Amino acid sequence: MHQYEEFLRDLLAKRGISSEKEADIFLNPDYERDLYDPYLMRDMERACVRLYEAIDNDEKVMIYADYDCDGIPGAVVLEGLFKLCNFKNYEIYIPGRNNEGYGLNMEAIEEFKEKGVKLLITIDLGITAVLEVAQAQVYGMDVIITDHHLPKETLPRAYAILNPKVDEYPEKMLCGAGVVFKFVQGFIKKYKEYFKIKKGAEKWMLDMVGLATLSDMVPLLGENRALAYYGLKVLQKSRRPGLQKLLAKMNIEQKYLTEDDVGFMLTPRLNAASRMDDPRRAYELLATVDEAEAGALADHLSKINDERKYIVANIMRDVKKTFEKREMREVVVVGNPSWRVGVLGLVAGKISDEYQKPVFVWGKDENDAIKGSCRSDGSVSLVELMTESSEFFLEYGGHELAGGFTVHSEKIHFLEENLSSSFEKVKKEKFGKDANYDLKENLEVVNMKNWREIEKMAPFGMENPKPVFLFENVKIEKIKKFGKNGSGEHLEIIFSDGKEKEVKAISFFSGLDSFDISLTEGNLVNLLATFDLSRFGWREELRLRIVSITP
Repeated sequence: MHQYEEFLRDLLAKRGISSEKEADIFLNPDYERDLYDPYLMRDMERACVRLYEAIDNDEKVMIYADYDCDGIPGAVVLEGLFKLCNFKNYEIYIPGRNNEGYGLNMEAIEEFKEKGVKLLITIDLGITAVLEVAQAQVYGMDVIITDHHLPKETLPRAYAILNPKVDEYPEKMLCGAGVVFKFVQGFIKKYKEYFKIKKGAEKWMLDMVGLATLSDMVPLLGENRALAYYGLKVLQKSRRPGLQKLLAKMNIEQKYLTEDDVGFMLTPRLNAASRMDDPRRAYELLATVDEAEAGALADHLSKINDERKYIVANIMRDVKKTFEKREMREVVVVGNPSWRVGVLGLVAGKISDEYQKPVFVWGKDENDAIKGSCRSDGSVSLVELMTESSEFFLEYGGHELAGGFTVHSEKIHFLEENLSSSFEKVKKEKFGKDANYDLKENLEVVNMKNWREIEKMAPFGMENPKPVFLFENVKIEKIKKFGKNGSGEHLEIIFSDGKEKEVKAISFFSGLDSFDISLTEGNLVNLLATFDLSRFGWREELRLRIVSITP
């Protein structure tokens, strides 16, 4: 480990990386070494051969992709393969979040029958669609499912299933677009000579895979780390006009794009399409090659994202009022028929962060059904929790930490009580939210040299969080509020070590009462923070981002 700086060695040791070999693998992702053979997926051969037959016979193919920032980039990846094969007899179908909801649906399958679809390929959905797949087969369609969600007891009888959670594929935690990318890799490996595809052509699709991997909250270790790492590199060079226009609109310099820019800026705008409008707008933005269309779509997504923020803020105001009048149980269920279903996942996330509980938020969709989203604070797996209370739900699904559901209208008022008693049966043992930190340091460590060392550990995300530092007994020198148009919704604090060193720290969407201590200039406090490099206004400024402030 001696080839690495002591500062970096200490950070790696905190993550359980102690040998030089482990450090080399972690710090230097390698495309050839870190990506598994796609043929380790059980049905890969069947899927590739069936797709080849469809292309060779010019059969009608339908790509059915989920409406979020995993399924939509996945659709763009598969479309990229079709372009390499010069295949044009396909369509892309993305269900409406508000009117159709998640997953394959029978009405769409009826429509595909009328269109003469022979091969249906799902992206980021389908692993629980037993009846829908059976119906597609009755209509003479073969179905290739590409998904990464957890299956239920019975698997659909599809022509082929590509899902690491149902076979022996080593990377269980690929996102939906990651699974599609394996399909593309497998196809090119087998048929590149036939279609005259250049070796490595799929690497240009990694921008979409990286976007999805960083958006979908999968652990950034192993194969996912490599996909996110190379995905970011391709995103920084991507020639897609829609991406370029959207980044320019947000004042993000493309060559310096970070995982934070993806998570906090890019993903919300792409997801705004399905939450507020039509998910196809996000697909069109990523897929278009037309500069004028790209500009118009970037403007549109930015506008509806602003509307989305306004709606979420209003709902959060309603939620706070409701909470003043009620006691909090182990699981929080809150809803209102007038709330827009498409934004409820964001609301659930905000409530869960603030109250550190699993949260279910419901509204009514366009078909008058009670639908909602749930988020967990990590104390319980939502899928297990909903399974335990399954008699309350017409439909449910998702991951450990995020999910969606539809509830019997006569049962909604008893849902909180039932989920709270189910929580006791399935909650995780020894779940703690202790303020963990990587290293205890003084403010002297906040310099560009150390920032460059930290940067070697990027991209950061689930299971590879940004290193957190504890700075003890630092003095609050100055407190300032800042924000768009003088809104003052963010906080900037200058800390000092009582000697020479002063460091700026920021906390977004925070006020003087947002921490466990009242903030007063001159006070000594303990600060938990991460490093943060701002490039706002095209100039670099190293600062801290506040995690917490305690007495």
